[in-house]
Amino acid sequence: MKLKLVFVLVTALALASCGGEKPKKDAPAGSLDEKKTEAVTDADPMSNKGIGPISSVTLGEIDQAMVTEGEAVFKAKCTACHKISKKFVGPALKGVTQRRTPEWIMNMTLNPEEMIAKDPIAKQLLAEANGAPMANQNITEEEARALLEYFRTKN
Repeated sequence: MKLKLVFVLVTALALASCGGEKPKKDAPAGSLDEKKTEAVTDADPMSNKGIGPISSVTLGEIDQAMVTEGEAVFKAKCTACHKISKKFVGPALKGVTQRRTPEWIMNMTLNPEEMIAKDPIAKQLLAEANGAPMANQNITEEEARALLEYFRTKN
C-alpha cells in the first residue's frame, strides 16, 4: 500500500512539473522578449501616441498638396526600406493609419532611435525586421505631417 502511495505521489509531482508553455527556442522562459511581446499584445495600438515631439494631431479632409509632398518625401527617404504594399526591410505601410495613431506615425518618423528603445510596438517591429532598426532620415515635422497625409491615401 505504501509503495502504491509513493508511486502515485512521484507520478503526480512529475506530471505537475512538466506542464506549461514551452519557451521560444531563442529565449529562455520568462525572458524579456516574452514579456515585451505580451505587453505589446495587451496594449491598444490605437491609443499609443509614441515617444517624441508630437502629442496631438488634428486630421481633416485629405490635403492633396500635402499628399504630393509626402509622396516625394517617401520616394526620397523611405523607399530604401519600405514599400507600400509589401514587407521589405521595414513593414508594409498600406493601412498604417488604421493600425497606428497619427501621433505614433509621426513620432516614429521623427524620433526612431528613442521609439525603438522605449516604445513596445516599435520594439516588436524591430524584432520582426530581424534587428534592422529604422534609420533616422532627419525628417522635419512638416515632412512627417506630409508623410502622414500620404499614408492616409494608402488604405
